Amino acid sequence: MKIPILHRIHNNLTMDTKRDEIPMSKYPRPNLKRDSFLCLNGKWDNGVTVPYPLESEASGYKGHVKKLNIYERSFVFPKNFIKDKVILNIGAADAVSAVYINGTLVGKHEGGYIPFSFDISKSISTIPGAKNVIRIEAIDRISHTYPYGKQRKRSGGMWYTPVTGIWKSIWLESVTDDYIKALEITPSLDGIDINIDSEANDYLIEVFDEGKMIASEKTCYDMVHIDIPEPKLWTPENPKLYDITISTKGDCVSSYFGLRTVSTGLVNGVQRILLNGKPYFFNGVLDQGYFPEGIYTPNCEEDYERDILRLKELGINTIRKHIKVEPDCFYEACDRLGMIVFQDMVNNGSYKYIKHTVLPTLGRQNIDDTKVRVKDEIKNAFALAMEDTMVHLYNFPSIVYYTIFNEGWGQFDSDMLYGWAKTMDRTRIIDSTSGWFWQKESDVDSLHIYFKDIYIKKSERPIVLSEFGGISLKIKEHSWSKYGNYGYGKCSSKEELTKSVKKLYEQQIIPEIKNGLCGCIYTQAYDVEEETNGLFTYDRRECKVIPEYIKEVFERLKIEG
Repeated sequence: MKIPILHRIHNNLTMDTKRDEIPMSKYPRPNLKRDSFLCLNGKWDNGVTVPYPLESEASGYKGHVKKLNIYERSFVFPKNFIKDKVILNIGAADAVSAVYINGTLVGKHEGGYIPFSFDISKSISTIPGAKNVIRIEAIDRISHTYPYGKQRKRSGGMWYTPVTGIWKSIWLESVTDDYIKALEITPSLDGIDINIDSEANDYLIEVFDEGKMIASEKTCYDMVHIDIPEPKLWTPENPKLYDITISTKGDCVSSYFGLRTVSTGLVNGVQRILLNGKPYFFNGVLDQGYFPEGIYTPNCEEDYERDILRLKELGINTIRKHIKVEPDCFYEACDRLGMIVFQDMVNNGSYKYIKHTVLPTLGRQNIDDTKVRVKDEIKNAFALAMEDTMVHLYNFPSIVYYTIFNEGWGQFDSDMLYGWAKTMDRTRIIDSTSGWFWQKESDVDSLHIYFKDIYIKKSERPIVLSEFGGISLKIKEHSWSKYGNYGYGKCSSKEELTKSVKKLYEQQIIPEIKNGLCGCIYTQAYDVEEETNGLFTYDRRECKVIPEYIKEVFERLKIEG
């Protein structure tokens, strides 16, 4: 596939931040850190700057994007780097990857969103100063078999430029035989349960609050409970985090956690979502996670922080991360800065405009998804990706809510998948079917309302308006497309958009809180390519609403009780 000329002409937006020579080079795994780290980001032999997808301006790639794309480079281990094993970590490569070290195949991986790793110890040269060669073959054709999100070969409207190849960090670490492979930290209001994956015989666990040790335990068990003295809870208003280190004889990792719970319960006769046992209103925006230069990947890690802080300054406390799994540094920033995340699974399968958008918008919203024809290979790929997503993101306290299917795209057996999701993680809300095509099992009633007045009918479950709004305002000098202007209703000035958004919340959102509305997700945070319905422009340089007026309305989004 040739890179579309349209993108080269019109995608001339830049963000305020610049890329470093080795971009996205901070430690990529903040909730399982160790002192061994060799970053392989930067310019590779095929002319691509990793970790940017081939279609992006930031990648520097000048050739054709083909079905099979080859990455190759050499590396030399620093002095005293090698321990017992060397692990190669790849944050994400879309969509099928084969990895070779010095000509030897060390592994293959399917799926373009979740990190994967290979033990390359038997394929490397450990001679001091010796060059090792890594080769990655990335295959991508936007197959409906694998999760693909909002990518489409021909972008336009609500579909965006595809991404091919490596788009998250690549790095090496060396570990001892008794290394800690993974941690699972489950918080409560006064302590944590830790599950350690390691071959070690014993562990030393230490918990710190602002650098002061507050708990310590030596144990030979892989599963441990630790009480936290004088616990301080994590909320968006006070995102309290504790540090933790876990040591074996040869390994030591650091991580962190926040004390918080998410549940549902009856409050003043209405079902609510409870944060730390108290009703909380989730005032959120849809966030697609796209950037004008890097498409899926920002210029630097701090761009995520800036995105989060812009939204918090408006009074937003929740991001619905829409059909994309971000690098870990995004979720760490949400944990640290206090931004709740509603995380979508990435859809695969087919999308049909009439079936999945037009008819449901007109009111035809009931199907039996056990009878929908979906190929077994598509079902298996989605189920595996869902499991991988939930395992990978388990330790981030900011994530309180998962969406399985969005607007019926690829939907099948959602009641069964809900049960499986609850088996994997009972600490979070599971939204089985966001928008429509509801079945029997879900923790919430999830609604999308764009083209009619918002009316909430009381339910036996908490109600979330998981998409609404989408009002467009195009600011030409900050727009990606010369002609595209996609949204749901249009305004011609910041003042008009501010008035429309303010009216929408005052007249249709605030009055429905008493009827069970527990959260709302406005479409959307930022413009994306031809979509111009963001609260901010695609380059993040213009806020399209008047902040003080919008913030005043958002401050009134509260649940009494």
